[in-house]
Amino acid sequence: MWAVIKKEFKSYFLSPIGYVVVGILLFVSSIFFYLTSVKTASVDLGSLYYYVALYGLIIAVPILTMRMFSEERKSGTEQLLLTTPISITKVVFGKLFAALGVILITLVISLMYYIVVCIFAKASIIPVFTSMIGFILISTAAISIGMFASSLTENQVISGIITIAFLLMSIFLPYISEVFSKLSLINYYNKFPSGRISLTEVAGLLSFAMVFITLTIIVMQRRKSVK
Repeated sequence: MWAVIKKEFKSYFLSPIGYVVVGILLFVSSIFFYLTSVKTASVDLGSLYYYVALYGLIIAVPILTMRMFSEERKSGTEQLLLTTPISITKVVFGKLFAALGVILITLVISLMYYIVVCIFAKASIIPVFTSMIGFILISTAAISIGMFASSLTENQVISGIITIAFLLMSIFLPYISEVFSKLSLINYYNKFPSGRISLTEVAGLLSFAMVFITLTIIVMQRRKSVK
């Protein structure tokens, strides 16, 4: 699996994709750092990560995931992927962890906002860390959705559109009916910015991720059996 992680992670930064994703997330972070901290003179950085999760991931995740399996199929390298000695499960998790690596780089860089706040005021690191933990979990769920979408088609644009559509639906469906509240990713992120780690929210985000990881593995296993 490490070989897959290494290959995929390098591919993100040998192409513009990794830099674009990091740039988008930091750009959105800078906007909300100004709106939630600088403009209001607040030391609360939890809301910063909440808004980046709400608005930034919708843009960044489709860019990060749309090529995962779609590009392999379109370029013809999927045959090599399906016949490799590495199991499909390890391939899927390898691609997932590589994408998460890009997110982790962004989170490490985002600590500069905490440093800036600490220069002018005393700020607690706990909400920052819990927000980061929640951000990693919600990113994992969002990436797994994008990964599943990429496994369904060889067209990267269609894969990206499916991912965006699902992420947008997860935001707006609860406003239509409370019945859909369990389908909203951002609803599982509400307590992290306040410095609390809720087992319900952790379980919800991990469940989302495991469902779509499992679906991706099933799709790829079926393609392997057909090959």
